[in-house]
Amino acid sequence: MYLAESPLQTPSLEALVDLVKEDWASVNRIIVQRLGSDVALVNQVAHHIIRGRGKRLRPLTTLLAARACGYEGTRHIQAAAIIEFIHTATLLHDDVVDDSGLRRGRETANAIFGNQASVLVGDFLYSRSFQMMVEIGGLKILDVLANATNTIAEGEVLQLMNCNNPNITEADYMEVIYRKTAKLFEAGTRIGAILAEFDDAGEQALVAYGRHLGLAFQLVDDALDYDATTEELGKNIGDDLAQGKPTLPLIYAMDNGSAAERHMIREAIETGGTQNLTSIQLAIETSGGLRYTAERARDEADLAAAALDSLPDTDFKRGLISLAQFAVNRRF
Repeated sequence: MYLAESPLQTPSLEALVDLVKEDWASVNRIIVQRLGSDVALVNQVAHHIIRGRGKRLRPLTTLLAARACGYEGTRHIQAAAIIEFIHTATLLHDDVVDDSGLRRGRETANAIFGNQASVLVGDFLYSRSFQMMVEIGGLKILDVLANATNTIAEGEVLQLMNCNNPNITEADYMEVIYRKTAKLFEAGTRIGAILAEFDDAGEQALVAYGRHLGLAFQLVDDALDYDATTEELGKNIGDDLAQGKPTLPLIYAMDNGSAAERHMIREAIETGGTQNLTSIQLAIETSGGLRYTAERARDEADLAAAALDSLPDTDFKRGLISLAQFAVNRRF
């Protein structure tokens, strides 16, 4: 495996953050500052979001990409905050669509403040991110982020259309996760190249890295939905099945399991039922669904690392390679 050659193989997230610690602190300050509003409910939901902060891998990827490309300015800090705002807006909307009650081990905003507030604050974050895009300057950056936001919305609608459909193929699934997850990683790393004024070949290398990293990340997320505890995952196990989402572990188990297992999984996807969750988890494991999904994730991580071959050998490049390894080896 290509990633096995990395001297920073599977580091802690803290070690990766330390590579850009000053930039990281600046991003977090901007996030707090720009979440502020003179509307009380916006502030309440925003503070709930801050307290429940996740790993913030997307802004970290943007910071590392910019520095790996040799960028020495400060606009990447604002870009990283924009990426996080767009991501958080999608989460607020997703939790409403999915009727989720738990995220990152805490009650979701919609569970506390209601669906209406969550949708509207998600809209606030989208519009705030576009205000910041204008401030950062550069028509090409605005174009990349606007297109990414549109693609993510299309991906979410496509996923909704695929719910409760047991006939979804692996190719259909990969298209959904590219649009709804990988596209934002891709946009964040591409901005790093644009800011550094990389040539087209260099820019496309960062595009490929972000795309493959995002795919690896989502593949692992979907495997963990059937191979983790609620405490590890930070959300209820089986949420995807409850929503009738045909993710890759399910698709593979239907293609390779016994007739009885195929019937059970198809019925669960069609009805969104979790009453047979334990049996379905066993079917996914025995059919090789978890192993196959993990292998696909490792393949994507390898492609992400290989895409960086033409970049100068720096700590930031090695950090990006290690981030791909982190994405596939995490258990939370």
